Amino acid sequence: MHFSTLAGALTLPCVVFAAGLEKVANYGGSASKAEMYVYKPATIQPNPALIVVIHSCQSSASSYFNNAKIPWKQGTDANGGKYITIWPSSPNSGTCWDVSSKKSLVRNGGGDSNAIANMIKYAITEYKADPEKVFVTGGSSGGMMSNVLAATYPDMIKAVSLYSGVAAGCFVSASGGVDQWNDSCSGGKLTHTQAEWKKIAEDMYPGYNGTRPKMQIWHGSADGTLAPQNYQEELKQWTGVFGYSMTATASKANTPESSYTTSDYGENLQGIYAQGVGHSVPSHLKVSEAWFGLA
Repeated sequence: MHFSTLAGALTLPCVVFAAGLEKVANYGGSASKAEMYVYKPATIQPNPALIVVIHSCQSSASSYFNNAKIPWKQGTDANGGKYITIWPSSPNSGTCWDVSSKKSLVRNGGGDSNAIANMIKYAITEYKADPEKVFVTGGSSGGMMSNVLAATYPDMIKAVSLYSGVAAGCFVSASGGVDQWNDSCSGGKLTHTQAEWKKIAEDMYPGYNGTRPKMQIWHGSADGTLAPQNYQEELKQWTGVFGYSMTATASKANTPESSYTTSDYGENLQGIYAQGVGHSVPSHLKVSEAWFGLA
């Protein structure tokens, strides 16, 4: 793909770490060659929550970490040690995430989604992160991967807050290619019914009938990279999965800020549409933290 975007319990009451983004040399598994980085605040509470922060194309774990518009480092520092953050780094040319191949679009398929799931497992074991408090966020290509992870590893993730993405499976490659661009999807021309999108998501983890992560979806009305129609397709997918209507149960104008509309479709799904905003919808740390139950 080629486009540019920003976008056992611990025995002590807290543990002190040296601050800084740390590379994890071997997080286990034999999936893609995605790299794992972790950021731990200076003081960390026992059994912290875990947030996976997934970068956009033409970015990396370190550049996303150092981007002032991506506030999760600041959030990690300011939250009293309640959570640590994982920063995966794409192994692909252009550093987009593979959301097109069968390897990534099925559970344990060996693709990028599998690699990120292995990072989560490693963090739960190594850092004693709470497995019931695993959250995912990302923008653009990272938003696409957030949807894919919600479909392929729903049992591992409690909630997702994603920005400027597309529905899980929308970028599928007819040839099975890794990290392939899909003009129909990006242009908003690939549309499905609720039932069709539901099946696409559920087929990524066949036979699973357990709980699904709460989904919070952000998109800008002036997005020229991933057309605004993709917001509707994402909503169709997750309303289908949760059995909700596409008619919002409640909507609030100018929330969380002017020209944004927040719409609730049920307790597990919220859409936030930013009027006049382009592809790089700004991260709203406090709103995403609240969605995760960490505010």
